[in-house]
Amino acid sequence: MSQSEHPVLVLVVDDEFLVQHLIQDVLTDSGFAVAGADDGAEAMALLERRAAELGGLVTDVNLGPGPSGWDVAHRARELNPTLPVIYVTGDSGHEWSACGVPNSVLVHKPFAGAEIVVALANLRAGNR
Repeated sequence: MSQSEHPVLVLVVDDEFLVQHLIQDVLTDSGFAVAGADDGAEAMALLERRAAELGGLVTDVNLGPGPSGWDVAHRARELNPTLPVIYVTGDSGHEWSACGVPNSVLVHKPFAGAEIVVALANLRAGNR
């Protein structure tokens, strides 16, 4: 990324504080800008304001009460049809083929931070 380019903005959604911050730190260290949301409702509100600015979405599947990660990603794709989407989950991977958006990646918890960066880079390269 050249000095004149702005960092790509990625929305990270996870209701587990430590997981959200691990993902945010890894992405920031890799040159991305990050916006965080603690639950599905907060993510949906952020999407309504900033979907066009986003260059990626990393969302947990199970976000507690309210919209799930599946819901967040579907809304994100309605607003930004080519947005790269990465799901992270510890127990809902079997639902991905039925609930996930096309051309997304599922990363199982526990994961190495590099898995998120590589998945995002691969999805972004495919959208060019």
